Amino acid sequence: MEEVIGRTEEKEILNGILKSNRPELVAMFGRRRVGKTYLIRKHLKGNLIFEFSGVHNATVAEQLTNFRNTFAESMNLLIAPAIPVNWTEAFQMLKKYAEPLLKKKKCVIFLDEFPWLSSAKSGFFQAFEFFWNMWGTKQNNLVVIICGSAASWMIQKVVNNKGGLHNRITHKIRLLPFTLKETGEYLKYNKVNLDHYQVVQLYMALGGIPQYLKDVLPGKSVAQNIDRICFSKDGALQNEFNTLYQSLFASADKHISIVRVLAAKPAGLTRKEIIAACGLSTGGTTTALLEELTESGFISAYLPFEKNLRDAIYKLSDEYSRFYLKFIDNSRAGGAGSWIKLSAMPSWRSWSGTAFESVCLKHIKEIKAALGIAGVYTEESAWRYVPGKGEPGAQIDLLFDRQDFCISICEMKFSTTRFTIDKAYAEDLMRKQEVFKLKSKTKKTLFIVMVTTFGTQDNSYKIGLVQNDIVLDDLFK
Repeated sequence: MEEVIGRTEEKEILNGILKSNRPELVAMFGRRRVGKTYLIRKHLKGNLIFEFSGVHNATVAEQLTNFRNTFAESMNLLIAPAIPVNWTEAFQMLKKYAEPLLKKKKCVIFLDEFPWLSSAKSGFFQAFEFFWNMWGTKQNNLVVIICGSAASWMIQKVVNNKGGLHNRITHKIRLLPFTLKETGEYLKYNKVNLDHYQVVQLYMALGGIPQYLKDVLPGKSVAQNIDRICFSKDGALQNEFNTLYQSLFASADKHISIVRVLAAKPAGLTRKEIIAACGLSTGGTTTALLEELTESGFISAYLPFEKNLRDAIYKLSDEYSRFYLKFIDNSRAGGAGSWIKLSAMPSWRSWSGTAFESVCLKHIKEIKAALGIAGVYTEESAWRYVPGKGEPGAQIDLLFDRQDFCISICEMKFSTTRFTIDKAYAEDLMRKQEVFKLKSKTKKTLFIVMVTTFGTQDNSYKIGLVQNDIVLDDLFK
């Protein structure tokens, strides 16, 4: 089996870059542990001539020493050269090393954790600009890939650079967590055989993060694996939460504050509500915090039906953060059997419902395909109506506003068996439909779509009310 699971689009981009007849400067970003370094190392190993990674909070002298050591290893030098006095000298060394190799084939230079190298007053960024503009742009066989986990930094400082790197990026790749299908394939590659229901349970706790999934052992149940990874004293993810945010954001306490507030409000909050809940200012600082969390994949912004970005509803979209804040943070649980005990409690049922909704929102393409509207232009959005006195309210977490003059309203329900629509729930669905039609003033045909783990039980309440029934297996296609 291929070493790189999934990543079809990314591999196509990288293959195209290797075939190009021009210099390539590629910016890759995505949250920590999502597999950026692994993808480059494995997929481009035949062309990779130099790889160097920044170290978090290291001094300039330490980074330059690391560069010298890596350089010596790449050239198989028995005696290491002198440590470069600055980054300009370091890039000059790299240039001389690469020049003869570039005459033979396409060569890849990979600079990992780029933001950590470019600390204040380090001179790294300016030296890199000079290296690329004065030499790199003339080397048709050269590919330089700069990579960073701080996605917002990469976009602001590199992709949208207004200085020496303006319009120099030839490709940008944002690496996202695995989908459910890719997660299942990755687990099988690691000899872990789980059915779709077990995979989604694991996904709701760990997300599609390859580095987290790597710790899942074959021959163990999902509950046993979660116990060991998250609740044992040496569990790989027991203390991951703070490390994760502190390594990405300079003012991590503010980012964590927003994440905590959103974890407590699964339905999501507007920017104004977040400011009030976290005690933030109304200026650009809050905008920057939200953008940084969004670009790094921890939260997502959903546009309400027929509204603009100013009215966006923000939701926590990182599965591990949601799981950690609900079951690990300030919990007395620990050791073998912790998750089996916790997952039997009523709090698990409400948590699993919102966690499953979040998973569904990441698989909109698969839901559209299951509905048979993959080729139909749609606008996906959320919608909620906060009622006045004596009025019924309503909330829709996902709807497809379709170009074929229909709107599909999705109801997402996690269940251990086939989901049963009873009288009360049927009345709630009909009321929600009526409130939406009245308040949105839409003339389009409304379809109710049930997205569940094992399907919806046929009964008198379902017939005539639910037009489409999507099951868990559809999300793995």
